[in-house]
Amino acid sequence: MEAGNFKHFSRAVLIVLALAASAFACQAACRTTDIENVRYVICSFNVRDGIELFLRDENGATLGQFERVRDTLQKRGRTLLFAMNAGMYHEDRSPVGLYVEGGRELKRLSTADGPGNFSMKPNGVFYITGKSAGVLETKAFARRKLTPKFATQSGPMLVIDGKLHPRFLADSTSRNRRNGVGVKGSEVIFALADDPVTFHQFARVFRDVLKTPNALYLDGSICRLYAPDINRNDFGFPLGPIVAVSAPAGQQR
Repeated sequence: MEAGNFKHFSRAVLIVLALAASAFACQAACRTTDIENVRYVICSFNVRDGIELFLRDENGATLGQFERVRDTLQKRGRTLLFAMNAGMYHEDRSPVGLYVEGGRELKRLSTADGPGNFSMKPNGVFYITGKSAGVLETKAFARRKLTPKFATQSGPMLVIDGKLHPRFLADSTSRNRRNGVGVKGSEVIFALADDPVTFHQFARVFRDVLKTPNALYLDGSICRLYAPDINRNDFGFPLGPIVAVSAPAGQQR
């Protein structure tokens, strides 16, 4: 092969490899894996991948289901790539703690004590500012005086500055399906345990496997997932806040 032709050939090969890598990245956004004999789904996105929170439609009705989030996005010319329940809520599906959508604070930050997992202090906030994302313990979030574009408060924190929540017990017998979120740099990582796990087990996945310095518990037995790349579209009773990732219609992630 002549030098000129070889150069064009090499350039073409590189383009093909780059496109293949891009397609693989989209397909690999969610993956299933076994960790300590527990089946997990791990979904990883860049903060620039179009991560949003959804609660109600334009008429104030709770969306509640992934299909309704998908339909809402379709009206905006976008395709739903991923969705997951995103924080605890009351019987009327309203958030228990802080909730910010599109820059509008719909529910204030809660520092109140009370029963249940939400109030297992420290609890925390998952937030997106537009250019960055993070998970912070509630008091630390309040001190930062952030004005996020999206935010949801839940609890307990799973990992706090590289350490497990102080109330998690290695020998606990309380097991449940659980989901949560952690942030590592510009990478936002969601995890769902399809098998029952303790808080200690679940938190160690974020700290030791996913390497997220901070991670937040989202919810337990009702945790659900929409991930068409692994053929998941869980259905059940209406949800409260939902986190979703989308892309312009016709484009891959």
